[in-house]
Amino acid sequence: MFNDYLFYPAYEITPLTMAVLVQRGKTKTEKVSTCILEEQEEIIVEQTPTKIIDYACKFFGSSLKGRQEGTRDICGITHKAPISIDPASGMYFFPTTSPSSEKCSWIAHSHIDQVNKAANQCTEVLFKTGKKIVLEVSFGSVLNQIQRTAQFRYLLDNRIKYLQKQTVEMVAEPYA
Repeated sequence: MFNDYLFYPAYEITPLTMAVLVQRGKTKTEKVSTCILEEQEEIIVEQTPTKIIDYACKFFGSSLKGRQEGTRDICGITHKAPISIDPASGMYFFPTTSPSSEKCSWIAHSHIDQVNKAANQCTEVLFKTGKKIVLEVSFGSVLNQIQRTAQFRYLLDNRIKYLQKQTVEMVAEPYA
């Protein structure tokens, strides 16, 4: 499915990250690894997708659990909650299954161009770059996750814009 892998021990998610995909080993004893799908390359990381997402959240001052709690407080989503790793750079991701599952992958909302039904109750995701992936998740579930992420993104962006408009004159620490 993926060609010419680059192997990295750790990875930082950026606005160019389109998906953080689980790569299950061929046997039960093999470790789970992750394929990071970027606009220009694919990178294999020997960590689970959810750990990579948690690390990215921590890089921007929170944790995955904190981002999930924020989503719940903003729009009431409690299960398979979409998150904003960094709203300033538009990094909104949604999980394909429960993040506690080893089968969970994460998809960047802003990179999706189209989704289509695929064989065997799977879903094809077409990204704006033309790359395609097939997820072992139903079409309805992926559509629901896309819509929930759009709703969360809208509500969070509106909060941020409201605060920016209200606080033009206010500064926490004025310059000397």
